[in-house]
Amino acid sequence: MKGLLGLIRQTTPAIAGSGHPDTFFFSTAFTEQGIDATSLVPWEARANEVGARRLPAERGSKLLQALWSKDNYMARLGSDAVPRLEKFFDFATLPANRDVIRQDEYGNFMIVLLTGSIAVDREQPWGDRLHLTEARPGDILGEMSLLDSGVRFSVCTSLAECEIAVLGAQALDEMMTTDPALAASLIALLARKLSRRLRVVSARLGDHNS
Repeated sequence: MKGLLGLIRQTTPAIAGSGHPDTFFFSTAFTEQGIDATSLVPWEARANEVGARRLPAERGSKLLQALWSKDNYMARLGSDAVPRLEKFFDFATLPANRDVIRQDEYGNFMIVLLTGSIAVDREQPWGDRLHLTEARPGDILGEMSLLDSGVRFSVCTSLAECEIAVLGAQALDEMMTTDPALAASLIALLARKLSRRLRVVSARLGDHNS
């Protein structure tokens, strides 16, 4: 958690004319860590692979606002936040039985589940899948790799046709530049939600191994 908080501080854009360059960009973080660009799976490639269809932004934004207004964490963004976020998100319809996120790959996007359900599993070395949880509307998936430029922890498979909102690294960089207060608030809330989810997953894995 301390590392994530440090990352949040790093994302503050430089003040115009200050002479201090930006210290961190999400869209270049993978290459800066020496990760081959050909290993990176951006949303555009995954969307084409799984046959995702574009969802009208008006519907996607309406669903996102309704879900996040009821979320204990994301509601802290304020009522005007989702309309400001809309231009940074892509909205799509995902067919059933598609791996939208794959374990151990490098991916620079996160998704918010708007409708439907997604299974979150951990693939075991011997080939079985350990079921971790089932994502419901309002849940966020893939934010850990977006924040820390690491490999995906689990595989996320649509159980039915789903509507999703997608935030990529380049869009997050644009948000940091054009609306830094909104970006800082979003990153802080994502870090808190991620920390809570990791604690739950760790406890479940501990129970499974005991």
